[in-house]
Amino acid sequence: MSSTTDELKSPYHYIPSKWAGYLFTTLFGLSTFAHIGVALWRRMWFILPTVVLCGLFEVTGWAARLWSSYKPYEQTPYTMQISTTILAPTPFLAVVFILTGQVVSRLGSIYSRLSPRYYTRVFLSCDILSLLIQGAGGALASSGTGGPTLGSNIMLGGIIFQTGELSLVSRVRPRTEVRVWPAVILVFALFCLEYFIRYFKGRPIRSIGSSKTTATDTNRGEFTKKLGMMVLALAFITQVLFIRAIYRTIELADGWTGRIISTESYFLVLDAMMIVFAMLTLNFIHPWTYVYETPPESIGLASTQKPSDDVLLTHLYPEARV
Repeated sequence: MSSTTDELKSPYHYIPSKWAGYLFTTLFGLSTFAHIGVALWRRMWFILPTVVLCGLFEVTGWAARLWSSYKPYEQTPYTMQISTTILAPTPFLAVVFILTGQVVSRLGSIYSRLSPRYYTRVFLSCDILSLLIQGAGGALASSGTGGPTLGSNIMLGGIIFQTGELSLVSRVRPRTEVRVWPAVILVFALFCLEYFIRYFKGRPIRSIGSSKTTATDTNRGEFTKKLGMMVLALAFITQVLFIRAIYRTIELADGWTGRIISTESYFLVLDAMMIVFAMLTLNFIHPWTYVYETPPESIGLASTQKPSDDVLLTHLYPEARV
């Protein structure tokens, strides 16, 4: 058991647990290895820069935390884990946008305010912007230039932009409040909620005879058990990523020496476990089985039609054309 003095000398303000380091390095490593295998086997290339990249970030971050459990005063592993665990979920969120576009394409885009390709283009662009902001903040926070306060503020801005938590009030210092306003995840969730309400109630955005409606748009796909499982999986993943982002927002707002960042159990439950849940969910409810392997005839599309006009997917995953 480390003394209080030793813990205060550590940049974490505690000594990282060895068991947690081994556990999460193993979990993220196994999940990432499985995702790489399926992505290469099924030629689902878009999994590599999204889910796999997230896993590699997490493996690196948790290997660094394991290093810190043996060398708690070293700055290098601390800096590594701060940067990688902050950035890791951002590429994972991108796959949620891509798969949502595919689900919308198969169920019927006439119920959506965005065409399937724009779920990828719009939200993925915002996600990349968030990644760049967080990366810049992490670089500043881990270097001597600009100081950790400026870096943490920039990272906080990136997470806030990505999260979209409504009017979250967090006490940073006495008589100081931080309000967090709507952004990417919240807007995305609202678009999805409206889509499924309209789909199940049969209320399309555009009328069938509208001049803006194409023949493909008017197809209403069947909500099969497989697509239903994928929708539930995407909803669960979005929820756990949202919980993790709220935690990170409050953590950074509380400061580098605050109670939240100095409590390991918060990080284990609200960060590490949330990303483990997200990655394992896609391991067991994999898009190859629950989206792409579904025959087009079973969802209301003619065999000559493409399930999506998503340019990114048709380049990265040619087999998605049916």
